[in-house]
Amino acid sequence: MANNDNLNEENQPLEGGDLNNRGRIIPVNIEEQMKTSYIDYSMSVIVGRALPDVRDGLKPVHRRVLYGMSELGNTSNKPYKKSARIVGEVMGKYHPHGDSAIYQTMVRMAQDWAMRYTMIDGQGNFGSEDGDPPAAMRYTEVRMEKFAEAMLEDIEKETVDYQLNFDDSLKEPMVLPTRIPQLLVNGSSGIAVGMATNMMPHNLSEVIDGCIAYIDNKEITCEELIKYVKGPDFPTGGVIYGFEGVKEALLTGRGRIVLRGKVDIEMTKNGREKIIITQVPYQVNRDMLTAKIGDLINEKHIEGVSDVNNESNNKEGTRIVIDLKKDAVAQVVINHLYKQTELQTSYGVNNVALVRGRPRILNLKDLISEFILFRHEVVVRRTQYELRKAEERAHILEGYIIALDNLDAVIKLIRESSTPNIAQEGLITSFGMSEIQAKAVLELRLQRLTGMEINKIREEHAEIMKLIEHLKMILANEDMRYDIIKKELIEVKEKFGDERKS
Repeated sequence: MANNDNLNEENQPLEGGDLNNRGRIIPVNIEEQMKTSYIDYSMSVIVGRALPDVRDGLKPVHRRVLYGMSELGNTSNKPYKKSARIVGEVMGKYHPHGDSAIYQTMVRMAQDWAMRYTMIDGQGNFGSEDGDPPAAMRYTEVRMEKFAEAMLEDIEKETVDYQLNFDDSLKEPMVLPTRIPQLLVNGSSGIAVGMATNMMPHNLSEVIDGCIAYIDNKEITCEELIKYVKGPDFPTGGVIYGFEGVKEALLTGRGRIVLRGKVDIEMTKNGREKIIITQVPYQVNRDMLTAKIGDLINEKHIEGVSDVNNESNNKEGTRIVIDLKKDAVAQVVINHLYKQTELQTSYGVNNVALVRGRPRILNLKDLISEFILFRHEVVVRRTQYELRKAEERAHILEGYIIALDNLDAVIKLIRESSTPNIAQEGLITSFGMSEIQAKAVLELRLQRLTGMEINKIREEHAEIMKLIEHLKMILANEDMRYDIIKKELIEVKEKFGDERKS
């Protein structure tokens, strides 16, 4: 049947429109439309996918994986759960972008050669440094590391803001209230639209020393902070070659770092030398490195080598053995390897992260100051929450004390009341209780009226009043808050800190 919306009584097209709805078409400047659409898309990628937040150092997918595991109770002191179980939870509730993206994120967070400090404790085949793929998610099992739990500590105390998930059915945290300067410690990399980030991992003990130095002196310069955070610290070790690039990266947020694998020279029984590579640069595939060396030997680009083998395994770590010919000089061969293979690799540092929702290039001081500013906000919000809960508890205990001081009259009033509501009204009018106190008194168990229990109520009230006073002092005194941040950072250092690997 024909649509007559655009016809008048004589079946003629209405003025300003024709049968094809010309009157409803809005002319648009294609240049403007492309510009706004592209900016919307690029900001969506920058904020929602590719760049980490300066506060917790995580991208949304990492944050959702950790929060999903925390909500499932998949903590370090509980049994492992199937990876597929976690992936399903995270995809169904928070991250509807496909299971493979979530699983790959989880795998990387469990690989000790990819992360300086792993966040997930994996059981099963999670791949290898030689580029072997991990097993499918139905075979592997995971649970959180204690390191990740420290990033979620106090989340239940209203320390961070929440936002609605993709279908507005649940809430998810916008950031984690981390106690660990995660962005500096584990680094990050990502390609957005029109910008990218490539941040190197650092040593936790050094970063925390830098954070404490900043708390003690907010005017500290970036050059002074470099005395504490000496440079990147890679999970696979290696030797950082030259300090200028490192210094530039820490001072400006951009620079070039050259990393060499660690090499030993051994003498065989028959008097020949052999080169043993015990550490390879970060993100270098050992099998591919061995194959590359083999190709260079076959093509006569490197002289004096008789054989090369990758003898690495997960138990003993990296061991690539290069057998030399009788007259070969080991140091000359090593220099050729540095020049022609990934045994020497350079990394372009580009410290771009989201600061209050906007991408910014950050130097070492910026990264530390933004983290400390966030920790301060977390401590304030946590203290406000604890104060509110303590005051609520004190209010109920005060109601109990009023009832205990007038016990016979209260019991008489309750016995004479025909309904709980009348009893509640009587307590409010006769003893000046609030509605909350009256309700709590009516729900009080009779065993709390024994002599020992009465003393416990009075002791608890005295303790909670001391706690309220202490929490109010924290909120009134900035130095106390910074002392708490320092104390918590020192605890993190004692728990997770280790020696440099690079």
